[in-house]
Amino acid sequence: MLYLVGLGLGDAEDITVKGLEAVRRCRRVYLEAYTSVLTVGKEALEEFYGKELILADREMVEQEADSLLKEADVCDVAFLVVGDPFGATTHSDLVLRAVKLGIPYKVIHNASIMNAVGCCGLQLYNFGETVSIVFWTDTWKPESFFDKIEKNRQNGMHTLCLLDIKVKEQSLENLMKGRKIYEPPRYMSVNQAAEQLLAIIQNRRLQGEKPEITENTICVGLARVGALDEKIASGTLQQMSTVELGAPLHSLIVTGTMHPLELEMLKLFSVDNSNLENSACQRTA
Repeated sequence: MLYLVGLGLGDAEDITVKGLEAVRRCRRVYLEAYTSVLTVGKEALEEFYGKELILADREMVEQEADSLLKEADVCDVAFLVVGDPFGATTHSDLVLRAVKLGIPYKVIHNASIMNAVGCCGLQLYNFGETVSIVFWTDTWKPESFFDKIEKNRQNGMHTLCLLDIKVKEQSLENLMKGRKIYEPPRYMSVNQAAEQLLAIIQNRRLQGEKPEITENTICVGLARVGALDEKIASGTLQQMSTVELGAPLHSLIVTGTMHPLELEMLKLFSVDNSNLENSACQRTA
């Protein structure tokens, strides 16, 4: 059996009872290590689970998936995922490979940022399409995610923005030369995401457009959701470019039309209540 086990968002204790029982009876246990991270390291998980964990990086999961499934037809193998197992499309590919090989599988779900984001007070059924904001480079500055955020906002919907993670990435030079040398891990902050959105707004204005999203659009920054030191801040997009939320992982929400109850909840986390009221008054249902 192949078990795909969600670990939740905080630390080792966030695994479900069902998930922990599955992990403890597996012969091999892999820890997916590139789509997200917990607030504790591999060693803390091993101690709590009572199992040695094998780190599964992007290269292993995407290029050597068959090695993960080796012997899963005759013994139990677990694949651990931060959040919920289907938070990334890569894990669907693993299921399809298992089915093709005749290996049965079982999914053990857990909380993910997709539903835990409700902690800020915005109602989950008011969210539109989730987007990913990627790190820009000197030569690559895509803006497609901005168009999706604008479309959500035009429809009155909030947008959850998942911020880029760079783990075990190679520089272009090392990649071209086939050198297995990796860059230090990088995790996009709310500040960096807000700065990129502000830059796009300026670009659009220079092109004669009037963006739906402005410096005064109400946003919510979230950090380490589910952890003891979880941090939430609400304010304008401009304020999100300077707010300090600390260590990763971060997420950003761009609001749409807000119910009065949602606005009241956001005041609990407001950087500046007067700005929140003024900016939201025209976007409240």
